[in-house]
Amino acid sequence: MASQTDQPQADAPAVPAKPYPSAAAGWFLVVMLTIAYIFSFVDRYILGLLIEPIKAEFDLSDRQIGWLLSAFTLVYGFVGIFMGWLIDRGKRIWIVSVGVALWSAATVATGMAKNFFQLFAARMGVGVGEATLSPATFSMIGDSFPTEKRGKPIAFYSSALPIGAGLASLLSGAIIAWTAASGSQSLPFFGELSPWRFTLVIVGLPGMIFALFFLFMKEPARRPVAASEDVISGSGFFDALKYIWRNRMLYIGFVLIICTMTTIAYSQGFLAPTFERTWGWSAQKYAFVNGVALLIIGPANMMIMGTISDWWTKKGVQDASLRILYIGFFIMVPTAAIPLFMPSAELAFAILCINTIGIGIVSAIGVTSLLVITPAQIRGQVVALYYLAISWFGSLGPIAVGELSSSVFGEDNLRYAVAAVPLIFGVVPFLMMPVTRRLYREQMVRLGAASE
Repeated sequence: MASQTDQPQADAPAVPAKPYPSAAAGWFLVVMLTIAYIFSFVDRYILGLLIEPIKAEFDLSDRQIGWLLSAFTLVYGFVGIFMGWLIDRGKRIWIVSVGVALWSAATVATGMAKNFFQLFAARMGVGVGEATLSPATFSMIGDSFPTEKRGKPIAFYSSALPIGAGLASLLSGAIIAWTAASGSQSLPFFGELSPWRFTLVIVGLPGMIFALFFLFMKEPARRPVAASEDVISGSGFFDALKYIWRNRMLYIGFVLIICTMTTIAYSQGFLAPTFERTWGWSAQKYAFVNGVALLIIGPANMMIMGTISDWWTKKGVQDASLRILYIGFFIMVPTAAIPLFMPSAELAFAILCINTIGIGIVSAIGVTSLLVITPAQIRGQVVALYYLAISWFGSLGPIAVGELSSSVFGEDNLRYAVAAVPLIFGVVPFLMMPVTRRLYREQMVRLGAASE
């Protein structure tokens, strides 16, 4: 909780407000950034669908696969700190362009790796590139839409998660099935490629071209800091850290909710081999069914939640986004564990579809809730620190699954390791919820967000 000295002076001069960009300009920017996010999530998600052939070629254990799936997140959050500082000062749209090109090239490099260490390094490269996107996006959305209209664009952008995951599933399933039937494929400059290598190269190349479009786009003007938000002395990295430290109990309780989501979501990179080992579904079958389900459920779910968040906010519900976040949490945690104990793959997947709704709610509303309690002048850096926290914490999901599978349950019982993650990581944020809500509402009043 901030001290009394953190409150704005009553006689502080009002800062003239710049007009927001037109709705058309704002939404064009959001659409382009969402397409980039779809590219990023395809590149991020597709590795989990290729676990079995990669594991077989390099003779890896589940423990090593867990670390490989976490390589992205380990560097993603760390680099995001520097990116947040740069985004609060540099040309954000050009930063996005460089990031898209970098993560796409790293995906291609993953497909060309010759050993585990090269695989690990390439996946870290994907994390470095993708660390540019979301901090820049949310900073620009904050400058493009007023508070009561941010829910829908943020939810639209967040809908790239299920769209990207769905496209990754369908694309990888189709490519794996095709190359499995016709054997290895040849590409100019790349030579002969096995199915999983060919999949990664084909997925990575288009992003390198798409990155060029951002060099010619205009970003929104940065908005001045309103007097009601002037609760910190500057916009530097240490200013952001001091602000978070003064409000540490609020941020810990809040961020742990989203951390639970990322640990669950990242641990589900093991679902394809889980369905294969437990119920006999091939990777191609799981990829197809999962892709269709994500494309049907995900985007609609996120847009509905964003619309409800905006509607509740306009109606005067002070902590509308936090309430929706809690709803998502209570859907997400039990439905992540229960499916792994079902007698059939079909029943397990049906419950996982409900889990997709819960994960989608938390994904769509997390940043909307964060922006409400964060002063404008440090949003880029706080969003970057937010992604550092949820990414590093989320990386514990696949690591925990790999360790539990290899050391506790046995690799034939992989499903029990996956089921344990939501139960382990969901306890603390659940217990902190009453305190988190009280501090959240107090901070909204302090920043003047409730009256916007």
